[in-house]
Amino acid sequence: MSRIHQRPDSHGPGPGPGPRCVSMKSDDSKGLIITFKGEKASPVKKSHQRPDSHGPGPGPGPSCVSMKSDDSKGLIINFKGGKASSLEQVHQQSSESPGGPSAQQQQTQLDSIFLLLEDNILTFVKDELKKIQKLLSPDYPECCESQREDEEDEEQRRSRESFVQITVDFLRRMEQEELAERLQSRSAAAECGRKLKSNLKQKFQCVFEGIAKAGEPTLLNQIYTELYITEGGTAGVNKDHEVRQIEAASRKAHRPETPIRPADLFKGPPGRQEPIRTVMTQGVAGIGKTVLTQKFSLDWAEDKDHQDVQLTFPFTFRELNVLREKRFSLVELVHHFFPETKEAGICSFQHLQVLFIFDGLDECRLLLDFHNTQVLTDVTVSTSVHVLLTNLIRGKLLPCARLWITTRPAAANQIPSDCVDLVTEVRGFTDPQKEEYFRRRFREEEQASRIISHIKTSRSLHIMCHIPVFCWITAGVLEDMLETREGGELPRTLTEMYIHLLVVQTKVKRVKYEGGAETDPHWSPESREMIRSLGKLAFEQLQKGNLIFYESDLTECGIDIRAASVYSGLFTQIFKEERGLYQDKVFCFIHLSVQEFLAALHLILCYTNKTTEGLEDFLGDDYRHSSLEDFLKRVMEKSLQSKHGHLDLVVRFLHGLSLQSNQRLLEGLLGQTENSPETIQTVINNLKKMNTDEISPDRSINIFHCLMEMNELSVHQEIQEFLQSGTRSEKGLSEIHCSALAYMLQMSEEVLEELDLSKYNTSWEGRQRLIPAVRNCRKAQLSDCGLSETHCEVVASALKSNPSHLTQLDLSWINLQDSGVEQLCSGLQSPHCSLQTLRLERCSLSEISCAALVSALKSNPSHLRHLDLSWNDLQDSGVEQLCGFLQSPGCRLQTLGLKRCSLSEISCAALASALKSNPSHLTELDLSLNHLQESGVEQLLDLKQSPACSLQTVRWW
Repeated sequence: MSRIHQRPDSHGPGPGPGPRCVSMKSDDSKGLIITFKGEKASPVKKSHQRPDSHGPGPGPGPSCVSMKSDDSKGLIINFKGGKASSLEQVHQQSSESPGGPSAQQQQTQLDSIFLLLEDNILTFVKDELKKIQKLLSPDYPECCESQREDEEDEEQRRSRESFVQITVDFLRRMEQEELAERLQSRSAAAECGRKLKSNLKQKFQCVFEGIAKAGEPTLLNQIYTELYITEGGTAGVNKDHEVRQIEAASRKAHRPETPIRPADLFKGPPGRQEPIRTVMTQGVAGIGKTVLTQKFSLDWAEDKDHQDVQLTFPFTFRELNVLREKRFSLVELVHHFFPETKEAGICSFQHLQVLFIFDGLDECRLLLDFHNTQVLTDVTVSTSVHVLLTNLIRGKLLPCARLWITTRPAAANQIPSDCVDLVTEVRGFTDPQKEEYFRRRFREEEQASRIISHIKTSRSLHIMCHIPVFCWITAGVLEDMLETREGGELPRTLTEMYIHLLVVQTKVKRVKYEGGAETDPHWSPESREMIRSLGKLAFEQLQKGNLIFYESDLTECGIDIRAASVYSGLFTQIFKEERGLYQDKVFCFIHLSVQEFLAALHLILCYTNKTTEGLEDFLGDDYRHSSLEDFLKRVMEKSLQSKHGHLDLVVRFLHGLSLQSNQRLLEGLLGQTENSPETIQTVINNLKKMNTDEISPDRSINIFHCLMEMNELSVHQEIQEFLQSGTRSEKGLSEIHCSALAYMLQMSEEVLEELDLSKYNTSWEGRQRLIPAVRNCRKAQLSDCGLSETHCEVVASALKSNPSHLTQLDLSWINLQDSGVEQLCSGLQSPHCSLQTLRLERCSLSEISCAALVSALKSNPSHLRHLDLSWNDLQDSGVEQLCGFLQSPGCRLQTLGLKRCSLSEISCAALASALKSNPSHLTELDLSLNHLQESGVEQLLDLKQSPACSLQTVRWW
């Protein structure tokens, strides 16, 4: 309780000091407590009574008392109809005095209390109006409001809310509707924000890593390891198999760029003036995109980052998919997922800074049509969910909102580039971050160090640990093995790792749900049947390209849904009833690689159980049950027919599962197979001799991976010896050696200075298999090696890489044709391309090729210094197009080769005109063997005399 000095009646006679304004924070205000609740007020401890306004004697002048001062304690003013206990105490004190209080004394006390009440209310109103005025100012930081409200108790908060509503009513009476609406929205948002943050904390503060430790939750902040995020993603659609994308991301992580902190996502790079509304974050499956959005939401809820955002709404496309047949307005959709907004009465977001997070665009089954969807601008109009999302992303609906969308690269093109302000890429863990993850995961230093050391011994495991979900798989498997085994070999291949994952999860299921002991056999009849059904589901859905499945998909494969949910370490079940109106359930494997492993397990089960029906559908009607080596060869040939390698990992697992040692780990899950040492050696020989002339050299590398899964290490060891040898040009390389070499060169942490295919002692086909190494070199001499369109695609990908190391590229004496040039141009126009020298002599370039090449160079002109197009039938029309590049303000070309290009004096005139408009860079021009007369090049020769021209050499004879 605090006190408050009561002021004398303004009508009282006698001299006295003038008006006195007392701060609510001063000690002089103690004695009076003002409350806005209905309970009785506590007694006054001290009360300096003001003389009766009609009574004699001097008294102090008026006193203005602030509501925040300590002196306001002691007298409780009740605004909800309760009795004023202070007044009762005055009566009690008066009655205790001789003779009791007179009516005049009672009236004096009542007048004093209400004058004090008036002072305090006026002070409160003035203070709150100042705060409301700040709140309504356009540049007011919303974070200040939420932080200040967090310091208030419940009574103060209710008082403020009541006064805000009164202010809204008065603003509307004054016909200030816009201000009233803004105040209503912001005050409601503050209340809603508190509840929303509380709920998001509860939702995201813990993560469940499979069913490890019987489903015990883990604090996200405790295990979260910072991800490596950079600006810029894959240009265009990356349809490569995600293991290849993981390998590419791993290469990038060795040479890190400036990372982007999640807290800076909407700030943009330095120097950017335009605000960022929509951010798209790309990354392969399992690389941490979902956990990143959860950590982002948790940080906001815990007031750590992005406090300029008032409301954050995290959605997943899995959740939205099941609403595809329903109709909502944007407000109704938000109310549906976030009931706090409905309870707070928020029906408009135009005065609020809100952030929508949409996680998993690659899992979207809604039709996002950005060209034919109706335009919608009203957040209260009901329509289909896909119409809402399309208009929200286009900026037609709620343009002031921020959006963050995550996706796998293959699905990024569903959203037009002009709807995205910033593209970022999650590249997973760098090598130090991998170690940090395991040290966070395992508190015991010795155990963490042993696991880290083991992972470094296997190149495949070390690369796969670039993605966080594989780190989780590895941690779970190795932890179990270290705890339950004494000594023994830890898994070194992907197949071994995933077999142990299956065994560990089956053991957890047996112990947790069946009451068994850890020493019991892994496979009960029920477990065996469940794994077989999951394998069938994995394979059939993989064939359809589906990564998420519905209840009907499971039923078709004979899977009991309740039984499937037991395998939550392998199988994630999203229960939609937690959101209220859902009927469907959505399922998926924790990672695509798990689905691929089970699909491979399904194929080997079909083979061992002589189930030809499934194999005939996959391998063709002419398939007949044959030997193991023939079966594996047929599946490999089938996978090689897939342009982008969608079956590559399935084939790798399948070859690993053919080994007797791996089948032994499954303890009888598989039937009897003919995997004698002789059979396995035949399989290995078939892989080494496999012909891949018609496919991309990237695909050939998977044959090398299959050998590694079969523990055939001879090729790997021989290439390591080759790289350490000083006489590389003398050692003959087979085609499989070249695939292994290409893989090891492109995965090396050191950038190769020069890749010259002519210096390798191998066949024509072997040189072509070396082409993927171009991704990790500075100079590439690929002339006269018969590149096809698929080879040009690999070269283009090297130019698109971020970062791209390639500065010199020689493709001379190759019949590129228009299709090959088109592939090359996709790389040249990439913003990551930094090529300085390009040689395309004798490449059969046509006028069409020249137009495509010029267009690509004009879009990214500043790096190229040397261009040689000699011995191509460009003719005058081709050179006229080339002049468009020379006239480009960004062109820095220094030398240009146009020897024997069927040119006439028309080309000379066009070149002279182009160089006059941009004369300061080109120093050397080769026009020889074009049968030009001296008169035809006079304009160019005269141009040399110009002081502004840098042209020094013109060859024309």
